[in-house]
Amino acid sequence: MSDFNVKTSSELETLLATRRDGYGMPRGFYHDPALYAAEMRTIWLGGWLFAGFEFEIPNPGDFLTITVDGSPVLVLRDDHGSVRAFHNVCRHRGTQLCRKESGHVHAIVCPYHSWTYSRQGELVSCMGMHEGIDKSKLGLKAVHAEVVAGLIYISMAAAPPVFDGLRERFEGTAKPQGFARARIAKVTEYEVEANWKLVWENNRECFHCVQNHPQYVKANFDVYEEAYASEAIRQKMADAVARTESKWAAQGVAITHAKGGLAPFPDPDRNTWYAADRTVMVEGFDTESMDGRRVAPLMGDYQDADVGVLRMRTMPNFWVHGSCDHAVAARLLPAGPRKTIVRGYWLVDQFAREGDDYQLDRLLPFWQLTNEQDWDICKWQQKGVDSFAYEPGPLSQRKEYNVDAFIRWYLKQMRAGGPSGNAARPSSRAT
Repeated sequence: MSDFNVKTSSELETLLATRRDGYGMPRGFYHDPALYAAEMRTIWLGGWLFAGFEFEIPNPGDFLTITVDGSPVLVLRDDHGSVRAFHNVCRHRGTQLCRKESGHVHAIVCPYHSWTYSRQGELVSCMGMHEGIDKSKLGLKAVHAEVVAGLIYISMAAAPPVFDGLRERFEGTAKPQGFARARIAKVTEYEVEANWKLVWENNRECFHCVQNHPQYVKANFDVYEEAYASEAIRQKMADAVARTESKWAAQGVAITHAKGGLAPFPDPDRNTWYAADRTVMVEGFDTESMDGRRVAPLMGDYQDADVGVLRMRTMPNFWVHGSCDHAVAARLLPAGPRKTIVRGYWLVDQFAREGDDYQLDRLLPFWQLTNEQDWDICKWQQKGVDSFAYEPGPLSQRKEYNVDAFIRWYLKQMRAGGPSGNAARPSSRAT
């Protein structure tokens, strides 16, 4: 079909039903404004979103902000040292409170009429108002917040999905990386001219890697699905696993994906929206750098450079690759049906210092190049799927099994009304 304009739930279901099993999604999925609005209500306001790293707000009063589909959220450390999140909106006349991406506050003061809130979100002053105002009912509206392995997640759903499974999976697998004891070496904001689903579809396969990411395939086995790899490649993978298994056990890390190709993710059948695994690297590569040599001091608990790559992902807006000496993360935020804002983070150990311990011209290129190659791919795919001539083709069962899994996960969320089942009703609870 050439196009679709979703206005009602029945029209939404009709559009969802146009996807043919084993094929990509039809044209309307990538630019329909009403469908995009439905995605924001269900998936983006209904699930857990990566907001930032815990080390970004180390002290009481430190904050960061994030805006999801026009809804600004304030994430800060309160007076008791806990991470909390609030709708970044004054309870008086709706002005956005904190306007910077990050900073520090002694109290949260509205720049419009000076309503003042504590760092626990309570309204403590509203000078100039008439008598009888009940300040206890006018605290900032709370947003659900969770911290796991140094990562901060928020949810604006009234009843967000259960977080326990992610916590259990991430706490053990991510601990050696030391995200809570890291620092940002570089942040780059990318405006990707593509629908957020195209960004994820590209991420979920390495079918394109040989032609588009020559630096990446030198370091990783992602392009070699074991069932279809040559005997020589299978032997290389087996040798890499054997070389590292005993050494890794001594450092408290373990191989969780010992095969070639990408680890399966997401899992629509089990409704699993998070994953963490560790893979081996090609011999001669200690880290994801252009030459495979270390570019910074070891991170976290690592005592040896040979720890492979930690890979973590959460739908719909986060992934990270963690090497022995640095980690590179991506935070996605949709900015319309044809645009996605991706924040790229390069992390190093908290004590590493630029110039002495690492140089950006060695730290950045591997993933800077890979990112820019991917965003260009996504831009041109968006231009192609916008054409009235676009018709979805079959997905490779060998190479694009995760693209199919992502599409099935997406369809399941949209039909269920979001990860929490009631995502269209954002949390409105006040502190």
